[in-house]
Amino acid sequence: MYRRRRIAVAVAAVVALVALASGINLLTRAGDDPAATVATPAAQTPQVPSLADPTPVLAADAGGEPAPNPAVLSQLLGQALDDFRLGGPVNAEVLDVATGQVLFDQGAADPVTPASTAKLATALAVELTVDPGLQLSTRVLAGAAPGEIVLVGGGDPTLTTTPTGGLYAGAARLPDLAAQVKAAAGRAVTTVTVDSSLFAGSTTAPGWGAGDAPSSYAAPITATMVNAGRVSPDDEGIRAARPDLAAGQALADALGVPGAVIRQGTAPTRAVQLGEVRSVPIDRLVEQMLELSDNVLAESLARQVALAAGQPASFEAAAAAVRVALAGAGLDVGSTSLVDGSGLSTSDRVTVRLLTGILRLAAGQPESPSRALLAGLPVAAYDGTLKERFGQSPARGLVRAKTGTLNGVSALAGLVQTADGRLVVFAFVGNQVPIGGRYPAESALDEAATVLAGCGCR
Repeated sequence: MYRRRRIAVAVAAVVALVALASGINLLTRAGDDPAATVATPAAQTPQVPSLADPTPVLAADAGGEPAPNPAVLSQLLGQALDDFRLGGPVNAEVLDVATGQVLFDQGAADPVTPASTAKLATALAVELTVDPGLQLSTRVLAGAAPGEIVLVGGGDPTLTTTPTGGLYAGAARLPDLAAQVKAAAGRAVTTVTVDSSLFAGSTTAPGWGAGDAPSSYAAPITATMVNAGRVSPDDEGIRAARPDLAAGQALADALGVPGAVIRQGTAPTRAVQLGEVRSVPIDRLVEQMLELSDNVLAESLARQVALAAGQPASFEAAAAAVRVALAGAGLDVGSTSLVDGSGLSTSDRVTVRLLTGILRLAAGQPESPSRALLAGLPVAAYDGTLKERFGQSPARGLVRAKTGTLNGVSALAGLVQTADGRLVVFAFVGNQVPIGGRYPAESALDEAATVLAGCGCR
């Protein structure tokens, strides 16, 4: 499912997707006292196969193209968004990337429930504050008692139980970790203690429903996980209620001791390290999070923003750190109220102006570190959460956007070139979608984005 790498583009342009350049300096977080561990086998990072350059999904912007006339665009787009399938007024904004000119404004400054378009805020905050080469480490240490090992989570929910990458290409593999432990332990394992102390506070956020965690789309957020809490690597069924203990059991199974005692705890000081595996670099995790609209991965990444700011890795501190990062980038967060990093909470409030600001910042300057988030945006009728959308629309392959869906909420925020080749960013958020009207609302928003793609509007 993972088919993209970072984008290198000219100013105000989107060009071909390219393979991730080799030679990245891969770092791990220095979260523990170096004196607390001893030298052990090197951590294993799976090799990700390189990809040939695909045909460009979005054409390059030659520059100097005519911008849409706001009056003409407003008439056409206003009609498209005044759709009974959306249930009521839609908050929307369209910006010209090159100049920042507002081409369309409909309640752009009013706070709305963003659903998963809130992941754009998390993605930008990660790109601005966390080393893009950072790899999240999962370790096993010797326990204090004979036969005890300690599985120490480093916040990587993509750790897979499969011998391949599973759902997350290039993910660290639990079988590799188990092999290291078998080689280094020297005695039979009878107890697996799971240390998830890197993350703090509640495992669910305010505004999450009773059925949200565990569910098919979310799980309680812990620092130790396999398969992002899924019961099996590619299972879309309900996730584990205790993903940390499920990870401990998965390690015991991989070690051939399924009857071992699994419990929560913390690693002893100065413990001997028996094994370590690492995730792909964090900018790749951002891409995967956006493409899949992965709630669990989004929450784990938001906590990395908090850790980078020296704050606890909790829902509250992560949301606050994301807000601070956005403000530091010059974005207006005055009306923003975030309580999680995924947008799953019904208590989140952002403005569509903030969403277009994030997208313009990412698309506007080729040297901006925030441009990496563009690589994760699904492409219409091609991949991710837009793979099954836009159908035979003339905008298929042209719109690149983040989706958002909650009960009563449908959102789409991204970028597209107009018929004249002018690059614009847009955000549409409907908060009055009729119950049971998800798919008609999505079609209405797709049609509105199609208006932009076909717009000369002069």
